[in-house]
Amino acid sequence: MELLSVRDLCKTYPGFTLDRVSFSLESGYIMGFIGRNGAGKTTTLKSMLGLVHPDGGAVEMFGMDFRKKESACRQQLGVVLGDARYYGSKSLRDVAAVTARFYECWDDAAYRDYMKRFSLDESKRVRELSTGMWVKFTLALALSHGARLLVLDEPTSGLDPVSRDELLDIFRDTVANGERSILFSTHIISDLEKCADLITYIHAGKILTSTDRDSFTDDYRKVTGGRGELTDAVRESAIGLREQSFGFEAMMKTEDAISSGLAAEPIGMEEIMIHIEREGRE
Repeated sequence: MELLSVRDLCKTYPGFTLDRVSFSLESGYIMGFIGRNGAGKTTTLKSMLGLVHPDGGAVEMFGMDFRKKESACRQQLGVVLGDARYYGSKSLRDVAAVTARFYECWDDAAYRDYMKRFSLDESKRVRELSTGMWVKFTLALALSHGARLLVLDEPTSGLDPVSRDELLDIFRDTVANGERSILFSTHIISDLEKCADLITYIHAGKILTSTDRDSFTDDYRKVTGGRGELTDAVRESAIGLREQSFGFEAMMKTEDAISSGLAAEPIGMEEIMIHIEREGRE
């Protein structure tokens, strides 16, 4: 079942335009939302969630128009936007009690199970939590009211590698039954290589691609060659070309790399992003 559909979402600010952003997410998947800082990731998420008013486009969640059925959608939605914390002096117990009042399907037994699993102490105050503990707590709240779609903005940013790996395990477990999905933005590409099923790439306010992770990497190859091999045809198909005294290296679409006759090899997501963004600077 399609849990999220974003179609032609637009938002214009001075100096930046979110340009007809479209993608969709079915149940049972983790989608990584990537792009360099300022590309439009947070603007997309906030426009999608009604936290800023989009100039155009449509968003459906759980088969419902989000704008028309926002209250019903939010019953099945869990959101974590950065490290924004409220009620810093309140205990986790108090925050959970307030949160529970807003959700018809709040499950206190599930909440306590998640708190135990995440090793969270209800007596702690919000301001006493580390970044990792805060993300775990917000996930516990979301999962305890039956959220089927989790939207997370940079949830692993600022965490140490061990804490990040622990959260990624939680993400994988969360979607394992095929009933929930996670959309999370990140600039930590290694996290996506560990847990993402799908990749949506935004560049300068436009979606470059939205596909499964393997197809994303299979679409490109890294190519290298000597100075004499850098023909006009190679220059035209090269992405993020870097010339050196002894030759060059670049990225190409796989079909272009094969037809070029150049030395080609597989390329990882981080290098793909570097080459695309390098191309955009030139």
